[in-house]
Amino acid sequence: MRRSVFPIAVIVAGLGLAASSLAAHGQDDTTKRGRKFKAPPPTARIEVTILRDVNGKPIENAAVVFHPMVGNKDDGNMELKTNEDGKTVIDVLPLGDTVRLQVIARGFQTYGEDYKVDKAEMGIEIRMKRPGEQYSIYKAHDLSPVGGKSSDSAPAKDVPPAQPADSLPQTTPPTPPPTPPPAPPQAN
Repeated sequence: MRRSVFPIAVIVAGLGLAASSLAAHGQDDTTKRGRKFKAPPPTARIEVTILRDVNGKPIENAAVVFHPMVGNKDDGNMELKTNEDGKTVIDVLPLGDTVRLQVIARGFQTYGEDYKVDKAEMGIEIRMKRPGEQYSIYKAHDLSPVGGKSSDSAPAKDVPPAQPADSLPQTTPPTPPPTPPPAPPQAN
């Protein structure tokens, strides 16, 4: 079994010839690319911190969803989770864009807000609230003139008692019903 060995001089000469041909044409790999190269736009580093509203403690594993906006349309989304310090970082959003930030955490109200990405470094702190009580029309409310009976069966505060519809003043006089047209004479 015999192995053929290329002489080293032939290999070195071949490499030197290839390098000299590239240099002769004024092209090297760093200045010419196969396609037109467009540098990506500068991006911002955004750090989002999610805290509980009542005590300021961080919320771990909250979903932070970034919706880049193109005009008034959503252009996809990117979702990240918060760490044990309630923080998450994203650094791929271009400067000058608008992003809709949505935060979803178990046991808290969903949060959403639009932000203009106008700085290279941004810090956003969001305080999440617990869900509130549902609003019911059957329950009396302090700030509303409409509502149901209060728990002690007394009229609600500052709410006038209801009046029957026939006792309310009329703004326009009632119109009489239209009279039917006379019947045509009958032919015999």
